[in-house]
Amino acid sequence: MMDKLFEVARRVGEKLKAHGQTVAVAESSGGGLISAALLAVPGASAYFLGGAVVYTHQARGGLVGITDEDMKGLRSSSEPYAALLADRMRANVNATWGLAETGAAGPSGNRYGDPAGHTCIAIAGPKSETLTYRTNSDARYDNMLAFAIKALETLEDGIDAGG
Repeated sequence: MMDKLFEVARRVGEKLKAHGQTVAVAESSGGGLISAALLAVPGASAYFLGGAVVYTHQARGGLVGITDEDMKGLRSSSEPYAALLADRMRANVNATWGLAETGAAGPSGNRYGDPAGHTCIAIAGPKSETLTYRTNSDARYDNMLAFAIKALETLEDGIDAGG
């Protein structure tokens, strides 16, 4: 699966460069794999503006600037939160695209009742989209890879759709 992650990242990097576009990433359950895969592509400095592993309340405020007030009526591991996270990352560094992932890698679910293998992904930019993705697995490492691949595929689809 790691080969697939780097292949999708390579395609995304090429497309971002070809369009003169940039990306900023916020991930939680992906643990930095999305950013690492994008940065593994030679020439990543042309399109990668930054990334953050937003794993805690402290990181959400300190790294992304999302306040408790912003979170009223929202919860982590949800599509509305993923959309806010993607949009805030994009805006904070003036990127073309914001990409966010937030979920429960496993082996158990999260405190919100979502099972292991649950994540929400969002892109914000020329095209915005949110989705919920489930692997139906409690294998933490495999879920992390699957989440990163799905996030990058979602960004690739957005770019391909004319974004």
